[in-house]
Amino acid sequence: MTLSPKVHNGWLPCFAAPLVLQLGEGEVSARRLALLSAVAATGSISGAAKRIGMTYKAAWDAIEAINNLAGQPLVQSQHGGSGGGGARLTAFGEGIVATQKRLQNALATVLEQFEGEDGGLEHLTTLRNLYMKTSARNALRGTIEEVRHGAVNSEITLRLQGEDCLHAIITKDSATSMGLLPGKVATAIVKASWIILTAPDECVKVSARNRLCGTIKRVQEGAVNAEVVLELPGGNTLAAIITEGSLDDLGFKAGDAACALIKASHIILAVDD
Repeated sequence: MTLSPKVHNGWLPCFAAPLVLQLGEGEVSARRLALLSAVAATGSISGAAKRIGMTYKAAWDAIEAINNLAGQPLVQSQHGGSGGGGARLTAFGEGIVATQKRLQNALATVLEQFEGEDGGLEHLTTLRNLYMKTSARNALRGTIEEVRHGAVNSEITLRLQGEDCLHAIITKDSATSMGLLPGKVATAIVKASWIILTAPDECVKVSARNRLCGTIKRVQEGAVNAEVVLELPGGNTLAAIITEGSLDDLGFKAGDAACALIKASHIILAVDD
């Protein structure tokens, strides 16, 4: 929704106020919320993508990100068929969409109160620009299970959905300033290029602290690199970027078993203030 007040100091201020759902340190934008509503209306990912003018891949990326950030699935999909398979909102997802609609109506009423105030919309626009988004492909929400402090660094164990765990190494000062304690909710942020993919060979020994195994959900090939999305047993997904040459050597395709290797020092942790 956009409110356009009168011309002020030679320019026309305009405050666009889409509703953004905050799930931990990650944001579910108005466009992604619209995608959820479109899934409910069309019953498929492809249909929802077309409805809101989004590519099929972008829609899948958005659904995976939303499910990871929510801590439980908002969308359940059924693969197959010429239309890309069916999809539906879970009961929790339906509740999110219903609440979003109620909040959007309430937000419209609140913004109308600012429209006539001197500088009100300009101030709101400035506040909106202060928010920052992460470019990392993977944001996984979980609960801190264990904190081990060393002289300089601390190891944080984060329990994700199901039995999946991530181990992160951060400075002791950071762990203290962030108030990281067992039971606290945190979000692990991992760049797709930091993930190494391997075949699930139990005999291979690696130095990477994290080894998460699952099933390859899909492979998106490009001219130089390929994106491989790995679905973990607990329901989370990890997107890894590897070269086309590596993809050819590994022979990965959808449905194959694979493991993601992540160094503990490559995980960024974020918490609510």
